[in-house]
Amino acid sequence: MATVSAAPSNGPPRPLNVGDIVVCRNDLLGEWSAAQISDIDPRWKKAGVLELDWSGPEPSTADDLGVIKPLRLTHHSWNGQLSHTNCDWVLPRSYRVIGSMPLLHVQRANSYAGRWRVGDQLARQRAWDRGEHDWRDPGALELTPEELDRALADSAPPHNEVRSLKATGLSEVDAHRLTDIFPNLTSLTLGGSLGQLANAGELNRLSSLKALFISDLFGMTKADCVLPDEVPDLEYLDLHSVPHEYAIAMRALWRSQVANGTSVDISKARKPEWVQENLDNPLRDWDGREHITAARFKKAVAQFKKTRREVLAILGPQSDESTVARLMDLGREYALAFNRLDGRSPFIETEEREELFAALNAVVTEREQQLSRSLAAERSALLSAVEGARNW
Repeated sequence: MATVSAAPSNGPPRPLNVGDIVVCRNDLLGEWSAAQISDIDPRWKKAGVLELDWSGPEPSTADDLGVIKPLRLTHHSWNGQLSHTNCDWVLPRSYRVIGSMPLLHVQRANSYAGRWRVGDQLARQRAWDRGEHDWRDPGALELTPEELDRALADSAPPHNEVRSLKATGLSEVDAHRLTDIFPNLTSLTLGGSLGQLANAGELNRLSSLKALFISDLFGMTKADCVLPDEVPDLEYLDLHSVPHEYAIAMRALWRSQVANGTSVDISKARKPEWVQENLDNPLRDWDGREHITAARFKKAVAQFKKTRREVLAILGPQSDESTVARLMDLGREYALAFNRLDGRSPFIETEEREELFAALNAVVTEREQQLSRSLAAERSALLSAVEGARNW
């Protein structure tokens, strides 16, 4: 595999400068597209990417682009805004610099994206201009767990046309079957809930893969690693909450590929003991979340488990007024406990608030399934008491 010389330690891993014109081939357009680097932020390791209103055959130099202008978007609710985004400063390996020009726009971008997608907005804008206001990427699929199960059934035909696949909330998925059915993927996103990814080494069969995102799935070992020689075009590798052994081995394999244009983001490597301890913990994603300390995570889990035990103890085959009253007490206690934990430096934001309510709601659902009867009144009493007492 070809390598490039190391970039300065204080700059992008692949050489990149303000004013550079970068190009890549875009599958949606079936042509090459271009952008200009508007700024580079060493602190956040971001590059401002201003898309150009241009596509065509592969250019050799910036002069091949002719007279160029920034891409302005009018599709959907863009209202003439520039297609200007801060991206990770690792220039993807399929992109190349063909020259430099004076800046077409001097202000910094105020939006952020996880990936470079030069050309995608131009394809959407052109579809809109053609009157295709409901246009969707024909090669992209986003499936529920049930839909993915049907797609991977033994009698299911292969989907050779699908380039991008996303499926989350998975309890299990077989990578061997997945690669049989979707052999031409360039982007794969798999998310679970302490689910299992079987035969993960089979992902090496996806030789055209450019982006791989796996979160909260387990069962992989170092023997299942995706290998640079087998998946040479990989530009994005994101692994979060995966087995510790697999995460460490993948990081070791791909770290050196950053200089060649692979952005590597691996976090929350989980040991088997963590998985076992958190099987029934709906707040497990708080562990390692950037703004939540380990001490707060531990106290939050302890409080939730305490409330869960007390709620389950009250919810029996029969309910009366005292049951509802006691559930309201527990709801207030839950809210007040997290008020105190939130304290003077609040960490419970919108996402955490929704997760706290969802965790408590799931406790009632669990008991409903055990009793085979509705607990709507009990659920309402518990959650409304939380709502009335919380300040997060």
